[in-house]
Amino acid sequence: MRSQSFVVESLGDPTVSGLAKALAGEVASILKLELTRLSAADVRPVLLDVKQAAVYLGRSEQSVQHLIFEKDLPVVRKGRRVHLHRSDLDAWIEKNKY
Repeated sequence: MRSQSFVVESLGDPTVSGLAKALAGEVASILKLELTRLSAADVRPVLLDVKQAAVYLGRSEQSVQHLIFEKDLPVVRKGRRVHLHRSDLDAWIEKNKY
Protein backbone atom coordinates (compact mmCIF):
# COMPACT_ATOMS: atom_id res chain seq x y z
CA MET A 1 0.00 0.00 0.00
CA ARG A 2 2.87 2.37 0.75
CA SER A 3 4.25 2.22 -2.83
CA GLN A 4 0.87 2.94 -4.41
CA SER A 5 0.33 6.04 -2.26
CA PHE A 6 3.88 7.19 -3.06
CA VAL A 7 3.18 6.96 -6.82
CA VAL A 8 -0.03 8.94 -6.46
CA GLU A 9 1.71 11.55 -4.28
CA SER A 10 4.66 11.79 -6.68
CA LEU A 11 2.43 12.44 -9.68
CA GLY A 12 1.06 15.45 -7.88
CA ASP A 13 4.56 16.96 -7.72
CA PRO A 14 5.04 19.25 -10.76
CA THR A 15 8.75 18.39 -11.05
CA VAL A 16 8.10 14.65 -11.20
CA SER A 17 5.15 15.14 -13.53
CA GLY A 18 7.26 17.26 -15.90
CA LEU A 19 10.04 14.72 -15.82
CA ALA A 20 7.57 11.91 -16.57
CA LYS A 21 6.16 13.85 -19.55
CA ALA A 22 9.64 14.57 -20.91
CA LEU A 23 10.61 10.93 -20.54
CA ALA A 24 7.40 9.80 -22.25
CA GLY A 25 8.13 12.16 -25.14
CA GLU A 26 11.64 10.77 -25.53
CA VAL A 27 10.37 7.20 -25.49
CA ALA A 28 7.70 8.04 -28.07
CA SER A 29 10.21 9.64 -30.45
CA ILE A 30 12.60 6.69 -30.11
CA LEU A 31 9.75 4.25 -30.81
CA LYS A 32 8.68 6.21 -33.90
CA LEU A 33 12.23 6.12 -35.29
CA GLU A 34 12.56 2.41 -34.57
CA LEU A 35 9.20 1.59 -36.20
CA THR A 36 10.16 3.62 -39.27
CA ARG A 37 13.46 1.77 -39.51
CA LEU A 38 11.81 -1.62 -39.13
CA SER A 39 9.12 -0.97 -41.73
CA ALA A 40 11.74 0.20 -44.23
CA ALA A 41 13.80 -2.94 -43.58
CA ASP A 42 10.76 -5.17 -44.22
CA VAL A 43 10.52 -4.05 -47.84
CA ARG A 44 12.00 -6.80 -49.96
CA PRO A 45 12.41 -6.26 -53.71
CA VAL A 46 10.63 -8.69 -56.00
CA LEU A 47 13.25 -8.44 -58.74
CA LEU A 48 16.84 -9.26 -57.84
CA ASP A 49 20.01 -8.67 -59.81
CA VAL A 50 22.43 -11.55 -60.38
CA LYS A 51 24.50 -10.71 -57.32
CA GLN A 52 21.44 -10.57 -55.03
CA ALA A 53 20.05 -13.78 -56.57
CA ALA A 54 23.36 -15.52 -55.92
CA VAL A 55 23.20 -14.53 -52.26
CA TYR A 56 19.54 -15.59 -52.10
CA LEU A 57 20.35 -19.02 -53.56
CA GLY A 58 23.62 -19.44 -51.71
CA ARG A 59 25.53 -19.83 -54.97
CA SER A 60 28.22 -17.89 -56.78
CA GLU A 61 27.41 -15.19 -59.32
CA GLN A 62 29.00 -17.31 -62.06
CA SER A 63 26.80 -20.23 -61.09
CA VAL A 64 23.67 -18.08 -61.39
CA GLN A 65 24.90 -16.71 -64.74
CA HIS A 66 25.42 -20.28 -65.92
CA LEU A 67 21.86 -21.21 -64.87
CA ILE A 68 20.58 -18.19 -66.80
CA PHE A 69 22.63 -19.12 -69.90
CA GLU A 70 21.32 -22.70 -69.74
CA LYS A 71 17.78 -21.26 -69.38
CA ASP A 72 17.29 -23.05 -66.06
CA LEU A 73 16.34 -19.71 -64.51
CA PRO A 74 13.95 -17.34 -66.27
CA VAL A 75 14.97 -13.69 -66.31
CA VAL A 76 13.40 -10.28 -66.78
CA ARG A 77 15.46 -8.21 -69.20
CA LYS A 78 15.33 -4.46 -69.65
CA GLY A 79 18.05 -3.42 -72.03
CA ARG A 80 21.28 -4.93 -70.74
CA ARG A 81 19.96 -5.31 -67.23
CA VAL A 82 19.04 -8.79 -66.08
CA HIS A 83 16.76 -9.37 -63.12
CA LEU A 84 15.43 -12.54 -61.57
CA HIS A 85 12.00 -12.77 -60.00
CA ARG A 86 12.04 -14.00 -56.41
CA SER A 87 9.17 -16.44 -57.05
CA ASP A 88 11.11 -17.96 -59.98
CA LEU A 89 14.06 -18.52 -57.65
CA ASP A 90 11.74 -20.15 -55.11
CA ALA A 91 10.27 -22.37 -57.85
CA TRP A 92 13.78 -23.38 -58.96
CA ILE A 93 14.62 -24.33 -55.37
CA GLU A 94 11.46 -26.44 -55.07
CA LYS A 95 12.08 -28.10 -58.44
CA ASN A 96 15.60 -29.12 -57.43
CA LYS A 97 14.74 -30.61 -54.06
CA TYR A 98 14.99 -34.35 -53.70
